[in-house]
Amino acid sequence: MQDEPVIAWHETKKITWEDFKDTPNNNTRASAITASGISFGFSIKLQNNKVVDFSTEVHAHFYPHKSWVKPTDANHHILGHEQLHFDITELYARKFRYEISKLSVSNNIKERLNALQNNINSELKKMQNTYDVETNYSRNFEAQEKWKTFIALELKKYNTYKNN
Repeated sequence: MQDEPVIAWHETKKITWEDFKDTPNNNTRASAITASGISFGFSIKLQNNKVVDFSTEVHAHFYPHKSWVKPTDANHHILGHEQLHFDITELYARKFRYEISKLSVSNNIKERLNALQNNINSELKKMQNTYDVETNYSRNFEAQEKWKTFIALELKKYNTYKNN
């Protein structure tokens, strides 16, 4: 699925219902599903079998062809809930970049980067689940607003680590 189209997270570009391309699952109570995730790559520079440098790329992506909405449920409020799922993915991409910035060059950098990726993805999944539970999948409007404020503050806190 290398050529699957993705939408990179950007603070001025919000997702729209037109971005949800998959067929809705009518066997669930869910109104919509946002498929998003962190893509990660790295390269390591060796000299005399010793790691002398490394570089990384971390991106928050939305996957249109794995995201869907039931047309009868497509409203502004639910879209805001789905956008926040994508924003949470961006938050964890920033946290990932922050953690990477604290690493130093070493011969076990590959293992450290892979462990960091596993940890970030685990934390991201936990946060996404907590968000859905606490907002009752967007049905709790008050909790939804609290999460919107919380994620905006967290994104700001990690602003140095956004992709340019």
